[in-house]
Amino acid sequence: MAFSEKDVDYTAALARIHISAEDKKNFAVQIEHILAYVNKLNELDTQQVEPTAHILPLKNVFRPDTAMKNPASDAAVQQAPYFNDTFYRVPPVIE
Repeated sequence: MAFSEKDVDYTAALARIHISAEDKKNFAVQIEHILAYVNKLNELDTQQVEPTAHILPLKNVFRPDTAMKNPASDAAVQQAPYFNDTFYRVPPVIE
């Protein structure tokens, strides 16, 4: 597939960027090389290759999500100058 300067213009317009005439030629050649490489990859037979989402065969191990009381929080609340139950009381910040 040939990637022309017209294609570079179109892509630049989509990206809303300005590309000089000299750069258009360079980009057209570079993008054509990239597309040729991708086409070469498309020729590979991957029918027998299992799709992978991650390189390591690890699975996430989750623990049950249960609420637990943190005994350290009681000590922290007791150190506060003003508290109500397990909540810190602070002066109003909005007048």
